Amino acid sequence: MSRRIALIAHDLKKDDLVAFVSSHAAFFETCSLVATGTTGSLVKAACPQLDVTLLKSGPLGGDQQIGALIAEGAIDILIFFVDPLTPMPHDVDVKALMRLGIVYDIAMALNRASAEMILRSEEAGLNGA
Repeated sequence: MSRRIALIAHDLKKDDLVAFVSSHAAFFETCSLVATGTTGSLVKAACPQLDVTLLKSGPLGGDQQIGALIAEGAIDILIFFVDPLTPMPHDVDVKALMRLGIVYDIAMALNRASAEMILRSEEAGLNGA
């Protein structure tokens, strides 16, 4: 079964996430991907070979849509490049999303270093699945 991965990035981290996904495109081709609207559109533009399901933009409900997918057991990994230095008007949605990731015990990367560790583990077959 392919891994189901959600991709999200705050505005100042979108380029970093796109670069990360691009550098691991071969791995992501084997996964089922969902992403918030703007982030997913940028990923699709950079990596047209990837099949990315686009949800709403984060502030317009995309974070909550991904949270619902986590609660339904439809997401295995959350890769969310967070910008801790910029205030977010939808901060409560972001906190709720991270809380759901913790409650449902999914792998969650909030920066490139942790995302790299998760992918190395996945590629080595250490995912426990």
